[in-house]
Amino acid sequence: MQILRLTDPTQLPADLRDAVVAIGNFDGVHRGHQAVLERALEAAQAAGRPSLVLTFEPHPRSVFVPDQPVDRLTPAAEKATILEALGFDAVVECPFTREFSQLTADDFVDQILVGALHASRIVTGFDFHFGKNRQGGPAFLMEAGDKRGFHVTLVDAFRDEGGQAVSSSRIRSLFGEGDVVEAAGLLGYRHRIRAKVVHGKQLGRTIGYPTANMVLPPETHLKHGIYAVRFRRADGTLYDGVASFGRRPTVDTDGEPLLETYVFDFSGDLYGEICAVSFFAYLRGEEKFDGLEPMMLQIRRDEEEARGLLQGVKPLSPLDNTINFV
Repeated sequence: MQILRLTDPTQLPADLRDAVVAIGNFDGVHRGHQAVLERALEAAQAAGRPSLVLTFEPHPRSVFVPDQPVDRLTPAAEKATILEALGFDAVVECPFTREFSQLTADDFVDQILVGALHASRIVTGFDFHFGKNRQGGPAFLMEAGDKRGFHVTLVDAFRDEGGQAVSSSRIRSLFGEGDVVEAAGLLGYRHRIRAKVVHGKQLGRTIGYPTANMVLPPETHLKHGIYAVRFRRADGTLYDGVASFGRRPTVDTDGEPLLETYVFDFSGDLYGEICAVSFFAYLRGEEKFDGLEPMMLQIRRDEEEARGLLQGVKPLSPLDNTINFV
């Protein structure tokens, strides 16, 4: 059963009212977010109530600074897929606009949490703020709960094994460095990107390495280079592969960045499919070769290295197993 996704909180079905509601942006659904989400799931199970996530689309920073959109780790559809894997019943993707940002903290509580969701318990991070000018904070939320009949659970900041706080911005920085292994440790699963497979110049097909090509958002900070990856088709089938993200300097000096995945042991047409690429390791940087022959030799080496690496990988968590192994 797929998770229910709503954009209008007032349309919540009656059987999902009185739920335990986790609130946050949850971009990346990293281990810090999971600490909040797991607390909500535990509370819902203990009380015999539904479990919901209230999040906001688009990311508020992209609304306030539109010329600098946030590099989303998990766009809405991917976030919903992860929340479903964790076990939530529904996610409410509340539209975030400048008008919405002017709601007072009291109005947010009365209109959204009580009036629309009929929340029985709110679970959120200790630093959650809401309402116009961020006037609502943890103390305000707890007092509002006492007055309006819902409980509040605040979850402390989650820190990694080195004592550092886990954050979405820290994970984005790691992707910019190509450190997908460290990023996976903070996420608790291997990061994946989902996009439509589009037509390219089909050079790979002529040299024996056809690729599934994807155009990523321009704000993507993923480091250019070669990666060992897993590729999931729209029907759920998984394949190992090796992917290049970059501008293809050997054959296309002024091209836009493109994610090109050579899918191992596959032949067929993927054009138009919404597929996912999960990043397991950064193999090397992007290079410009003196012709196609040395490039093909390096591609063969990349394939051999990726096959060997992916053969021995194990899930980092039950969530990673669901996303990248089954």
